[in-house]
Amino acid sequence: MEQPIIHCYLPFDCVEQISSTIGSLKACGYPLSITLLLSKDRKDPGIEGCGALFTNDLYSTETIRKIAGEIPENGYTILCSEYSPVRFGTHAIDRFIHIAEDTGSGLCYADCYKNVAGKDEKHPVIDYQTGSIRDDFDFGSILFYRNRSIREAAGQMKKIFRYAGWYDLRLRVSQGGLPVHIPEFLYSQDEYDFRKSGEKQFDYVDPRNRAVQIEMEQACTDHLKTIGAWLPQRTQTFDAKTKKFDVEASVIIPVYNRVRTIGDAVRSALGQETDFPFNVIVIDNHSTDGTTDLLKNMSSNRKLIHLIPDEDKLGIGGCWNAGIFASQCGKYVVQLDSDDIYKDKHTLQKIVDMFHREQCAMIVGSYIMTDFDMQVIPPGIIDHREWTDENGHNNALRINGLGAPRAFCTESLRKLTVPNTSYGEDYALGLMFSRNYKIGRIYDPIYLCRRWEGNSDAALAVEKINANNSYKDKLRSFEIEVRKKMNGK
Repeated sequence: MEQPIIHCYLPFDCVEQISSTIGSLKACGYPLSITLLLSKDRKDPGIEGCGALFTNDLYSTETIRKIAGEIPENGYTILCSEYSPVRFGTHAIDRFIHIAEDTGSGLCYADCYKNVAGKDEKHPVIDYQTGSIRDDFDFGSILFYRNRSIREAAGQMKKIFRYAGWYDLRLRVSQGGLPVHIPEFLYSQDEYDFRKSGEKQFDYVDPRNRAVQIEMEQACTDHLKTIGAWLPQRTQTFDAKTKKFDVEASVIIPVYNRVRTIGDAVRSALGQETDFPFNVIVIDNHSTDGTTDLLKNMSSNRKLIHLIPDEDKLGIGGCWNAGIFASQCGKYVVQLDSDDIYKDKHTLQKIVDMFHREQCAMIVGSYIMTDFDMQVIPPGIIDHREWTDENGHNNALRINGLGAPRAFCTESLRKLTVPNTSYGEDYALGLMFSRNYKIGRIYDPIYLCRRWEGNSDAALAVEKINANNSYKDKLRSFEIEVRKKMNGK
């Protein structure tokens, strides 16, 4: 059987950056068509055996359309999504082809190694799910496409994106069958981003990336409409004014072994100035580091409710359930993490005023990133201005979070309960509430989010990052199916 030509498109920065990738490809034994992707202000470097494709923006619709116009109907195309040098393992291309043939998939991707300081470290990626529609899904840098899939997707592209062309491509390809993850380490790429996980996770809300986010939302919205999961604007309200509770609001603080920060959090909550009665419910999840004793010493304040649940296997979500079902819980519940504090004495009043004014079932605020000593750190204010009343509930399926602090009408939250996890439970609630209810937004910062070495997501191993991302993708998958049913799909 005649070997297929593999069409390869590689972003070009300099000869040194691209040479190892080209050499590795040529060693694979397949006939190749290698094309360098260059910005229009660059010159063709004239590398032997390589063509050149000039484009205004690398990740644009223009680039995808040009590629689709060059490749034949049959065969396969490698798109390299990063400038990092890539070295393919022995028979790696064979494996990509075999899996693509066996599964019929339009897109395959694989685990890889990342070269850090001259040493290859394993970098596994995760399976693609129906809900894997966030634009920062980690495929690694090698995307192995079926030519026909690229050509068909390019033919469907009506909007012209400067930044979201590649994202639009893989969403459209996924509509014909989910991308296939090959759980084998088929190549190595150099690592250039050495930031810790806690520093990377806010890239998507960096205000400097706003133009990118607008396009990503448009592409995602088109995808949701195509698969029948897009919902029109949510306007349903929840009037809790007539509900009978002993206090108007409760601040909920789950805590486990945060002796260094829990005092600051509790004092911040107790110091709120309001025109209504409130309390602070701390769910102490069997701490062992002195947190429990510190809370007992603060319990002379009648507003502080210190609860130790009977169960000793609760996640953060389970602790929330213990708080919202406690007899002392108020009409509204407002989140405060044990690492964080409210920006000033008026946070709680602002939130409850919005509940009264707009009759929302859920409210999300904005926060400022700080270090342990409350000094502002990049990216500073996280206000999630990508949210709109018209489409925020749909765009929520693309992004990784909605913001903080979160607040809920207690009665509506009790009907849903909180997933008993320690990651993503807040995101799950945001998706569930937003499918039906109007979500209130406060865009002025009312919360300080402290980043320090004790944060649970400050510096995670890739395996933990993958587990977290898989869980959120699963939540999105659940939500997409629910929204399809709501639309009769």
